[in-house]
Parts: sequence; C-alpha cells; structure tokens
Amino acid sequence: MSFELVMLAASCVLCLIQIIISSHAASLQRGYRWTASSRDAEMPPLTGVAGRLERALGNFLETFPVFVAAVLLVHVLGRESALSEWGAGLYLSARLVYLPLYAAGVPLLRSLVWNVAFVGIVLLLLASAWPEL
Repeated sequence: MSFELVMLAASCVLCLIQIIISSHAASLQRGYRWTASSRDAEMPPLTGVAGRLERALGNFLETFPVFVAAVLLVHVLGRESALSEWGAGLYLSARLVYLPLYAAGVPLLRSLVWNVAFVGIVLLLLASAWPEL
C-alpha cells in the first residue's frame, strides 16, 4: 500500500476518533438520556471543550472529502511522488496537532496548523495535475 493510502487510512481512523470524542463530550454535557433520545427538542449550543470538539469535527469534515479525493486522484493516476507523500503526511500530521489545539482553545497557532493541512491538500492536487513536480 502506498504511503498516501496509509495516510488516508490513518485519517479515517482519526475521523472516527473525532466522532467518538465529540459525541461523548456532548453526552457528558447534555446527559446520556439526551444521547439516547430522538433529539427532537431544540438544545442550546454546546459550550467549552464539548463545543470546541464539535466544531473541530465539523472543520475536519469540511476538509476530509477533498483530502480523500486528492489522495484517490494521485493513486488512480499513478502519480505518487515525494510531493504527494509530503502532502498526505502534512495533512494527517497537521490534523493530529489541530485537534488538541482546538480542544484546548488555542487560537492563532490552531489556525496556522489548519493552513499546514490545507497546504498538504494543495500538494496532493499539484502532484496529481503535474507529475513532473
């Protein structure tokens, strides 16, 4: 399996971890009765760490489909290269760092780390479009 596909698989695991910790944090704040309910009633927004974990998950889910598409493009086109490896590695590494930064409420550094993940996606797309890079 290529390095890019390994990074994709690891990113899928990270996605599942984020779903689990976000849902448990929400359940801790709202109660497990709410978790088991139909959730029809309007609830106030989550606050504190639970709110930040929910927003971090939403942020992950905004970039993850583009990352998946970029990795699959590189793989299907046979354009794996040092550039695509850097892109996939940067994306996963930055997303791993981003989660605890967001959960801790660290503002500026968190945004810089988000940009590193974004650059990772751009590198993957460049590798898929221009194999000579």
